[in-house]
Amino acid sequence: MNKKWFVCIWMVFCLILSGASMATASDKINWHSYAEALALARQDNKKIFVHFYADWCGYCKKMEKETLSNPEVIDSLNRNFIPVRVNSDKERKLTREFFVRGLPSTWFVSPSGEKINSIPGYVSAEMLMNVMKFIHTDSYKKMTFKDFLKTGS
Repeated sequence: MNKKWFVCIWMVFCLILSGASMATASDKINWHSYAEALALARQDNKKIFVHFYADWCGYCKKMEKETLSNPEVIDSLNRNFIPVRVNSDKERKLTREFFVRGLPSTWFVSPSGEKINSIPGYVSAEMLMNVMKFIHTDSYKKMTFKDFLKTGS
């Protein structure tokens, strides 16, 4: 009898652990390589979010910790964009192609591979959510970001 209880408790414990690991998988940004993102963007007709960083960059670490770990930011990135994370020290050619001069630096790219716009420096979660909405809804084609913020779109 005791052995059956032990087996039941062990099975429940294992199920709980496997459920917890599945839950945390969706709480992370699904980063892709830039080459993979270009193919996925064309296939899914999504824009690409490209985040340039370096391991030594203090504001990059701050943005990772405060902005890119925000659940709303994670959800929006995974749902509306193809996210790419680029270590500027390791991927120098791509960093040059995007004219990155300071870090962190964030770019948005169309599904066809055209550069839309960039945000230099650290960006708060609230501001990044506004910028992502501005880009995702194609509002950037119709108005300035300042006007977009005024309209509360």
